[in-house]
Amino acid sequence: KGGTLFLDEIGELSLPLQAKLLRVLETGDYLPVGDTRTQKADVRWITATHRDLKHEVQEGRFREDLYYRLSGFAIRLPGLAERKSDIPLLAQEFIPRSAARLKKPITGMDEAVRERLQAYAWPGHVRELRNVIERACILCEGPLLDLASLPLELQSAEPAHAAPAFDLESVEREHIRRVLAQTGGNKTLAAELLGIGLTTLYAKVKRYDL
Repeated sequence: KGGTLFLDEIGELSLPLQAKLLRVLETGDYLPVGDTRTQKADVRWITATHRDLKHEVQEGRFREDLYYRLSGFAIRLPGLAERKSDIPLLAQEFIPRSAARLKKPITGMDEAVRERLQAYAWPGHVRELRNVIERACILCEGPLLDLASLPLELQSAEPAHAAPAFDLESVEREHIRRVLAQTGGNKTLAAELLGIGLTTLYAKVKRYDL
């Protein structure tokens, strides 16, 4: 009724359900369970997935027509491994929430924990980080999270002490990556924002393996 419907992990839908969803998207018609009258779905659709849907289409696991129906405006959110500077900020947001639920006087984390969090690859992204912080708060006995409260795989993560790259190619690669992320992979729009031709952008994307 004029609202927004968010479907998480759309890539997990079975092919029969994909066909049904496509019909709803195309016509707006749906039949509620137990009803005999068709109704209209007047909603804005937002979907999310951790899968590469283009690859899923190629492998026959996701309908091509549904993919194009859903991808009218796509936004790619980089994983935590690609935005390490966000990790301490997110962790510091989760700590007081967990501490409050557990009724513990935990206010933050020590520097060793910060380094380990930024060194870890985070295959489970933000959900994994939130769960790690929750677990660490359960085990922590002091006002700051320490290494002993982290899971073993994080305790063994090697802190990254390498100096940031300041050569022009590295700076250009990172800038193009950020612009592409902001445009959801739309290269035409990215080229306009960067002030370069589309052919030039394609060449740089290939060169930097973006």
